[in-house]
Amino acid sequence: YTIWNSIFLKKMLIFKLNLNNSIEWIHNMPPLEHSYSELPLINY
Repeated sequence: YTIWNSIFLKKMLIFKLNLNNSIEWIHNMPPLEHSYSELPLINY
């Protein structure tokens, strides 16, 4: 249980650190070009 719990919590921490700060996460469908030449980031 301890090992599983530590692995699970670590994954959750990584998931929380990678917040949805990319425009790709906001779009419901891909843009007209179907991809970006660069990965645009949203500055908060």
